[in-house]
Amino acid sequence: MVSAATYENSVFINCPFDTEYWPLFEAIAFSVYDCGYFPRCALEVDDSSQVRIQKITDIIKACRLSIHDISRTQSDDTPPLPRFNMPLELGLFMGAKTFGAAQHKRKAAMILDTEKYRFQRFISDIAGQDIRAHEGDTEKVIRHVRNFLLSHSPGSVFLPGPEKVVQRFQQFRAELPGSCAALHIDSSDINFQDLIRVIAGYVVS
Repeated sequence: MVSAATYENSVFINCPFDTEYWPLFEAIAFSVYDCGYFPRCALEVDDSSQVRIQKITDIIKACRLSIHDISRTQSDDTPPLPRFNMPLELGLFMGAKTFGAAQHKRKAAMILDTEKYRFQRFISDIAGQDIRAHEGDTEKVIRHVRNFLLSHSPGSVFLPGPEKVVQRFQQFRAELPGSCAALHIDSSDINFQDLIRVIAGYVVS
C-alpha cells in the first residue's frame, strides 16, 4: 500500500489519454499502485493558471521512475501532422536524468510501443534503448510495468508476480462499475483522480 507520494516511489506516466487508449492507461496506473508505487501524470492537476509544460516538468522533477508510451504519434487530421507530445515528455525526462544533479542521476525510464522496432521510423535517436512492445494488450503492458518496477526496487522488496497483478487488475476492472456507482461516478467517464482513489480503495481492501 502507498501511504504517500515520495520521490522514490513516484512514477511519471507519459501516455495517450484518449478513449481508445484508456484501458491500457488503467492497466498501467493499477499496476504501478498495486506494486507499491505512486502513479503520477499530467491529468492529476486541474489548474488553468498553470502552463501545461510547467506542470509536466514539475511532475518529472518529483519522480524517480517513469513509463513512456510513444505509440500514439500518428494523426487523422488534415494535413496529417504527427503528434509528438509523448516523445517530447520522454526527452524532458531523459534530459533531467542527463543534466540533473544528485538524485536525478538515478532516474530510470521504461519506453513502450505497440511494436518493438516501430519507433525507428519516427524517433531513431533513441536507437539502443530497450523498447517494450505491448501490442495494445493490457496483460502485456502489466507484465512490462511490474518487471520494470521490480528491477528498480530495493533487493529486500518483493512484488507480486505478473500473473497475480494481471488477475487482480481483471478483478478490479470487473468491479469498477459497481465501485463507481457506489460513489456516484460514471465509470465510462472516470477522471484520473477518481481512478486513483478507486484503485487505492481496491488495493487496501
